[in-house]
Amino acid sequence: MDLAFLAAGLGAGLSVFGAALGIGKLAAAALEAAARQPEIANKLQLTMIIAAAFIEGVALFACVICFILASK
Repeated sequence: MDLAFLAAGLGAGLSVFGAALGIGKLAAAALEAAARQPEIANKLQLTMIIAAAFIEGVALFACVICFILASK
């Protein structure tokens, strides 16, 4: 049972780390695109927020699954 808690902790940590990398790359690409074409910054910001929400949603589901598996 102790290994289940370890696996859940590692799984949650990896999913959060992956989400952080994804959002970091997303923000870097969006800032670079806005620097190249400032007139599309508003459209780009909306698209970036939607993509970040999807990334966070996947990370949240991964963390919930890890904690559910740890409680079984």
